[in-house]
Amino acid sequence: MSAAGAPPLVLSVFSTFAIGGPQVRFATLANRLGPAFRHAIVAMDGDLGCAERLAPGLDIAWPEVAIRKGDTFGNAWRFRRALRRIRPDVLVTYNWGTIEWALANAWPLARHVHVEDGFGPEEQSAQLPRRVLMRRAFLRRRTVVVPSRTLWRIATEVWRLPEARLRYIPNGIDLARFAPAAERAAGQPVTIGTVAALRSEKNLARLLRAFRLLPEEGGARLVIAGEGPERASLEALAVALGLGGRVRFTGHVGDPAPLYRTFDLFALSSDTEQMPLSVLEAMAAGLPVVATDVGDVRAMLAAENAPFVTTRDEAGLAEGLRRLAEDAPLRARIGAANRARAEREYDERAMVGAYAALFAESEQAG
Repeated sequence: MSAAGAPPLVLSVFSTFAIGGPQVRFATLANRLGPAFRHAIVAMDGDLGCAERLAPGLDIAWPEVAIRKGDTFGNAWRFRRALRRIRPDVLVTYNWGTIEWALANAWPLARHVHVEDGFGPEEQSAQLPRRVLMRRAFLRRRTVVVPSRTLWRIATEVWRLPEARLRYIPNGIDLARFAPAAERAAGQPVTIGTVAALRSEKNLARLLRAFRLLPEEGGARLVIAGEGPERASLEALAVALGLGGRVRFTGHVGDPAPLYRTFDLFALSSDTEQMPLSVLEAMAAGLPVVATDVGDVRAMLAAENAPFVTTRDEAGLAEGLRRLAEDAPLRARIGAANRARAEREYDERAMVGAYAALFAESEQAG
């Protein structure tokens, strides 16, 4: 626990600290909260890629914790020893991959906040019974944060967690950093963009196949920004589909904000999401969005964008892309409506304030 007068210590545990939605949100929180909190970060796979998003000068430690894959109860014992050594004021765990820390803290050594952002491909269609039982057993007396109403429903109806233990904190966005671009010059080819980790649940193969269905004479281009294990197979698919000159893979982009200003519309082709930051970024950038109907995406977007939330197949996605690619005034109207909704609902200051209050509350209660 913190010494008298020292800022509270938040131990944040991730299955990976590679760049992704939860990791980027954490970096935003740490940067905005500054010296009000100290941090210790554990990445269970050792990947610290998102450390580049953390501001210099933050009080951050990177404790080493022994982990043996598949050794659930051995890990819980090792993690309990780590909790005794680190002595955090609040333990914050992220998603299923950190559930062993909930076991380690079953007899509390620190106040525990668990943040659940969504599911991997193994749970995109249905909850796995073993995981449901473990969440039900080890999270019911902890504070559980969800960013989407879909997850709230799952937490109450499937995991049977008490509503009194749940907190709904929507993700937020830096509206100034993602401000819309100036009007694009007439006559330029339409650029469809997406920003995503190149993993199976993002189903970027679906986006490539949908893009292939667009008329070639329109000259539309597709930009896929991000890195991940599926990059090589996606690049090979683009070539096999005959899209070589029309698709660009940027790889990792440290600051995606300028990239959004080069897009005319944004595409999301995922099989599973809850409240994706990329959609918020697109909204803040004043873009229309064509997206599969997953998680809270439909509810997030402006009402004007609703017709472009599609079924999870390439035909539906392609039709939405085609309609927007061919209609610049429609793109402008929907993009402006999305920006206005982001300004009303998703300013990151509200998100930062909610997490700051939660961490402070946890410290006092611990």
